[in-house]
Amino acid sequence: QLQFVESGGGLVQPGGSLRLSCAASGFTLDRLAIGWFRQAPGKDPEGVSCITSTDGSTYSYTESVKGRFTISRDNAKNTVYLQMNSLKPEDTAVYYCRGSPHGCPGVAPPRGQGTQVTVSS
Repeated sequence: QLQFVESGGGLVQPGGSLRLSCAASGFTLDRLAIGWFRQAPGKDPEGVSCITSTDGSTYSYTESVKGRFTISRDNAKNTVYLQMNSLKPEDTAVYYCRGSPHGCPGVAPPRGQGTQVTVSS
């Protein structure tokens, strides 16, 4: 079972920015497509963004983050990032990452704690 360590969350005002990190625990990420997901209280998990392993192509699972969130990877650091700009209160959620060797992973509940992002004034 792949285990990821997410970090970088916190409390930010609307319009602010955060950069989340997804690191691998005990394995390398370079052959995996990595997706960022989020789950708000009382809501189903939702896909945010994905980056492939082959050519680094990026995809947004949801229209609501296009133009605001950017996913990137640094294989040398074994880490995938999610740069989140122009944050809105509706972005408040636990954010977590998942990986797959078969393309962008599908939506599933978090396996670990993830990292909490709270957007509030």
